[in-house]
Amino acid sequence: MLVSVPLFLEYEAVLTRPEHLMAAQMTEPDMLGFLDHLAGIVEPVHIDYLWRPSLNDPADEMVLETAINGQAHYIATSNLRHFEPAHAHGIKVAYPGSVLRSLP
Repeated sequence: MLVSVPLFLEYEAVLTRPEHLMAAQMTEPDMLGFLDHLAGIVEPVHIDYLWRPSLNDPADEMVLETAINGQAHYIATSNLRHFEPAHAHGIKVAYPGSVLRSLP
């Protein structure tokens, strides 16, 4: 899993929202602990070049930039249509389950 600083901060902001904490049945300190663990196992990506604007949704740009700068093979998302431009960069876009099943 590749992650840039802006993308990881977005994960933190989203995952600590009350509705997501409730859905995960976690407290904020539990979620922050999970994110601390996740930070230790992901591959950090330095953003050398911004590829904006490439997508219709500006909120998705940091995902594509992380994927391109990190030379990702896949973007795992349920929003396949929004990430169609990733194909031009040699990045496949697939549902998370499909990506997991493709791993060795």
